[in-house]
Amino acid sequence: MNALDGAASVASSHHREEDAILIRPNYKDKFKPSVVQAIIRQVLVEQLSGKAYSADECSAWTRDIADTIRARLKNLALDRYKYMVQVVIGEMHGEGARMNCRCFWDPDTDNLAQDTFTNDSLFCVAVAFGVFNY
Repeated sequence: MNALDGAASVASSHHREEDAILIRPNYKDKFKPSVVQAIIRQVLVEQLSGKAYSADECSAWTRDIADTIRARLKNLALDRYKYMVQVVIGEMHGEGARMNCRCFWDPDTDNLAQDTFTNDSLFCVAVAFGVFNY
């Protein structure tokens, strides 16, 4: 083996390391619930402050809120993450409400964040799921 073969072998192995597929995201590229919760909180306050419950408008509000949250999550530029956003708006009657979910996912890469908004006439729960696409 001559010097040129050795250099080509080193260059080839270095090139393969750069092209390696990441199986897991780096720590800085993971879905961070605290960051996402702040985004959800901001959107809920922007979209619902000063509004009173209206059964006729709730469908449009939930769609707008979910779309806005999802767009802001995409702006985080977390490569290979898929986002699902669920928004529920209900009329405030002083009753309790429970919301639950079950997910089958990788606890090392996938996560969720949620926040609630309430005023005198309505409540809103928004949940954002971030799932790493292998």
